[in-house]
Amino acid sequence: MAASIRRSIQLQKLLKNLRVLPQATPSQRTNVTASASSVEKFSKYGGRNTVTVLTGDGVGPELLKHVQEIFRYAGAPVVFEEVNINVETTDEEFLNQALLSVGRNGVALKGNIATNHESTVPSMNVKLRTDLKLFGSIVRCKSMPGVPTRHAGIDMVLIRENTEGEYSNLEHENVQGVIESLKIITEAKSTNIARYAFEYAKKHGRKKVTAVHKANIMKLGDGLFLNCCRNVSKDYPEIEFNDMIIDNASMQMVSRPQQFDVLVMPNLYGNILSNIATGLVGGSGVVGGMNIGEDYAVFEMGTRNTGLSLKGKNIANPTGLLLASCDMLDYLGHYRHATLIRESVLNVLNEKKVHTPDLGGQATTTDVVQAIIQELKPKTKAWLV
Repeated sequence: MAASIRRSIQLQKLLKNLRVLPQATPSQRTNVTASASSVEKFSKYGGRNTVTVLTGDGVGPELLKHVQEIFRYAGAPVVFEEVNINVETTDEEFLNQALLSVGRNGVALKGNIATNHESTVPSMNVKLRTDLKLFGSIVRCKSMPGVPTRHAGIDMVLIRENTEGEYSNLEHENVQGVIESLKIITEAKSTNIARYAFEYAKKHGRKKVTAVHKANIMKLGDGLFLNCCRNVSKDYPEIEFNDMIIDNASMQMVSRPQQFDVLVMPNLYGNILSNIATGLVGGSGVVGGMNIGEDYAVFEMGTRNTGLSLKGKNIANPTGLLLASCDMLDYLGHYRHATLIRESVLNVLNEKKVHTPDLGGQATTTDVVQAIIQELKPKTKAWLV
């Protein structure tokens, strides 16, 4: 245990020395995109940003290769540094290499890493988020005209506290057959994520923030989270605030999702509702996600789904990861390339309706990627005129 603690302290010192950003004010920390001054702090050589690629499991490695291919056709000024990390690379050294790479570059694009439920090794997804202090997960779920779903008119943003709650990895067996699992809720982190949600709403013209909780039962833990949200809401009188119990919020989401705008919640509730919301707009294949911290950012698909059953079959939907990569380009300040790729991806999805089997189509992953490349070609040629 002592050796593990020493390694953790050494790693944090290395991360601190690799990238030292100016101390951010609360308003700066809430921006999804980096500020103009901090953009220059990212790892950049010859005008190109270096981005860490964390391969993950299932369809992650193959989809990440497609992202890199499309970036080449779009001329995106990004160089990828690949780090192989998956459910089999359980040695702590693999995690340290991933952390050091993100520490150097500041930004990563990630495939989801599977977690072995029978292993005592902590989830590497959780370790990455906690060690890099990625306090917020942001998933935007919006109805798309080319994707038929049960509900239309959905446009919600789910903001999840990303580092504590039930994901604190504090479990032990008191006596045989009795497990104690600790849920950690702190005033500092609850206030931080609440302010992030309100600042996000303010910046993006959103009208309402809903705090999701279970304070009627967990009066201290979830009660603290709810009180922090209420206190922060007083600083934003122009934004409507309400709260909803998690079980009611789940029912409301599947029956009348159009009522939601921005939702803010603790870790586990955010994971559950993000998956529900993603399913409402077409599934994990069409939604991107981001994990934001003060110094680092990791972009991935909106749900933590590895797609193991789709591996190697050339039928996985690349849309979600491509949209996440566009958010990454925005974060790095490459707005023109982000817009170019995003518009091409959405045009193939909504106008040309080149759909993989998850959306009821017959297209392969390669078909979708090639259609996007064909969309890109005349646009990139126009740049050279």
